[in-house]
Amino acid sequence: MRQGLRRALPMALAGVLLAGCGAAHHVVGQPSPGAGEPVDVAPDAFPITGASDTGVDQLARNALDDLNTFWTDAYPEFFGDDFTPLQNGYFSVDSTAIDDSAYPATGIGCADSPAEPDEVADNAYYDTSCDLIVYDRALLEELSSDYGRFLGPVVMAHEFGHAIQARFGFAANGRSIQDETQADCFAGAWTGWVRQGKAEHVSLRTPELDDVIRGFLLLRDDVGTNPNDSQAHGSYFDRVSAFYEGFDGGVGACRDDFGEDRLFTAASFQGGDVATGGNAPVEQIDSWVRTTLPEFWTGVFPSAYGKDFTAPAVKTFDGTAPDCAGVRNRDLGYCAHDRTVYLDETDLAEPAYEQIGDFALTTAMSLPYSLAVRDEAGLSTDDGAATRSAVCLTGWYEAQWFNGAFTSSTDGAVISPGDIDEAVQFLLEYGVRPEVFPNTSASGFELVGAFRTGFLQGGDACDLSK
Repeated sequence: MRQGLRRALPMALAGVLLAGCGAAHHVVGQPSPGAGEPVDVAPDAFPITGASDTGVDQLARNALDDLNTFWTDAYPEFFGDDFTPLQNGYFSVDSTAIDDSAYPATGIGCADSPAEPDEVADNAYYDTSCDLIVYDRALLEELSSDYGRFLGPVVMAHEFGHAIQARFGFAANGRSIQDETQADCFAGAWTGWVRQGKAEHVSLRTPELDDVIRGFLLLRDDVGTNPNDSQAHGSYFDRVSAFYEGFDGGVGACRDDFGEDRLFTAASFQGGDVATGGNAPVEQIDSWVRTTLPEFWTGVFPSAYGKDFTAPAVKTFDGTAPDCAGVRNRDLGYCAHDRTVYLDETDLAEPAYEQIGDFALTTAMSLPYSLAVRDEAGLSTDDGAATRSAVCLTGWYEAQWFNGAFTSSTDGAVISPGDIDEAVQFLLEYGVRPEVFPNTSASGFELVGAFRTGFLQGGDACDLSK
């Protein structure tokens, strides 16, 4: 959070934001297994130059073969032409022990654009000059120990997305962030296809999607990076949102929703943001949230329900939750009995602020407040539907921060680069804990999806109808 003004968008009961734009063709990543009985592709049936007989290369081969199958069907349907396989294939490099003899004279490139194998260290990329994909298997192996195996196939799918762009055209405006997030979208579309059980060689269990989304945190640009940079890939939210768009909407959404007007949350730091990382002091953000939550809901609630909104009280506690049904043994919650939102300063607010940032605290306060909104509307507050709705409503509320809607009531305070990323991090780290949401089996992937829906589409998409 910072002082100052950024672009403002209208606050409305329906959709408030879109997203989009990109270029550049490099990303790092890692992998995760799936349900079912996938069949390995034989090395001679799908050659990868320099590949080993290790599991990481086999998984990459399996994913790439399935990607060829996916795009052989999808490309004609969505782009009106036959899919042409990559002209110069695929290359694997172990950056910790490079064997130059495993590669032709052109290295990991082609005659028109030769490249040394060590150029792929800690990376994976699609080479537009040679129409090939190369990856560092040492990187994929390392990352797999932290995030499971399926992020590696997602990295392959992202790079394959650039190969698809090379066939129908990269962003006309040349923006890296537009091409990169569209490639994330293509990766999401393929992942959704895999999740439907349509792939022959890889499979995916729904819980593994949490690891994939967590892994995107490593792939985002540094907070405060210029979104117009020639290598910009997008913020955490930008990249995750693009992946969701493909996962939910398929290739058609990726083709149609990444034009020049796509809005991104990535932004450059301004003034004092560099020193503070964009974080306001905890007392300041607490005051701003206590001011803006009732301001926002008092403004929009009457148009939805035809009556005024009565704001709940907001109280904090230290370690021991109040004796109220639905709040006991919780780190945050809404008590309908006394219409009070409760938040544990010791076990939740302070560590979330310190570990993630000020918008983690904003998110923590908004979640139970959104349950109070549902209670005021006569809706459930203690089931899975209520949880997903509260997360969605929190996305809607935080979109207003992005819009610059609260400057007059917060002495000009506006959102900082990385704030929306912090909301996603909070949901993945804390939202899945029973101390936060005990009455839902929603995964982190589902919670982030609900937040994204509210942020992009507004309150009408947040299940507020009786």
